[in-house]
Amino acid sequence: MNIGLDMMGGDFAPLEAVKGVQQYLAESTTANLFLIGNKEQINLLLQEHQVPTDRINVIHADQVIGMHEHPTKALKEKQQSSIAIGFHLLASGKTDAFISAGNTGAMLVGALFSIKAVEGVLRPTISTIIPKEDGGAGILLDVGLNADCKPEQLNQFAVMGSVYAQLILGIDNPRVGLMNVGEEEGKGNLLAQATYPLLKENKQINFIGNIEGRDVLVDKADVMVCEGFTGNIILKLAETLYEISHRRQLKDEYFDRFNFENYGGTPVLGVAKPVIIGHGISGAKAFNNMIKVAEKMIEKDVLGKMKDALQ
Repeated sequence: MNIGLDMMGGDFAPLEAVKGVQQYLAESTTANLFLIGNKEQINLLLQEHQVPTDRINVIHADQVIGMHEHPTKALKEKQQSSIAIGFHLLASGKTDAFISAGNTGAMLVGALFSIKAVEGVLRPTISTIIPKEDGGAGILLDVGLNADCKPEQLNQFAVMGSVYAQLILGIDNPRVGLMNVGEEEGKGNLLAQATYPLLKENKQINFIGNIEGRDVLVDKADVMVCEGFTGNIILKLAETLYEISHRRQLKDEYFDRFNFENYGGTPVLGVAKPVIIGHGISGAKAFNNMIKVAEKMIEKDVLGKMKDALQ
């Protein structure tokens, strides 16, 4: 198993990426890591932090795509960037997954055009883990990739989310809820009204009906489906809960679970190979967990099983 890691992406790269690699190697003996970036900087940090290199390959990249660069233009013009090289390694089969906390737009463009969507997928999606008050967790999708959606796309999100919840979160027969402004069938805007009957008739999922904003953090549904506009608002609100509790020094086990570093990054669901997008402010813990998410997706063939489910 080979996992590619963009060492230059993120506000604290490459130092925190190296520390994350160090943590991962101390805990796991599974994957070989392809570290992509400035070879001199990476090797110096690996030596400085005494990181064992027997499962590491350092791939030099002359260029870096900045956080605010235009994604498509940057990928086209910076073929020797760490992100472009990372996607080349993934597309050519030299690696089995690719991770970056760099330019989100460039990662999405690379995933859609270098790796391609799984056959039958109308639109790939991105999701996030939502901690539940009872100690469990759910998955919310889409959270920003697709601001406008069609009912058929939300129907596919429900299937892909269910597969991910089963294989990665370990939830048997996950309950699927449609985000809406009321529980009753027929509620909501035109998108919600048109999506409801598709989910209701879908025999591949365990659809429980509409769910509301007050249901997101409690044990009502395991897979929560919406278009990316609504999902991104919920995601940013959830992130704020952690930030406020952290600023106010509130010691609460539940709010601590909203720390994004606990979950690593966001996988792009619906593309042919695992692509994990990390937060720009990712630290060592986040990089470590991103590698673990990629490892688990490869081991359990998550994307292959999504393809089967969508056939």
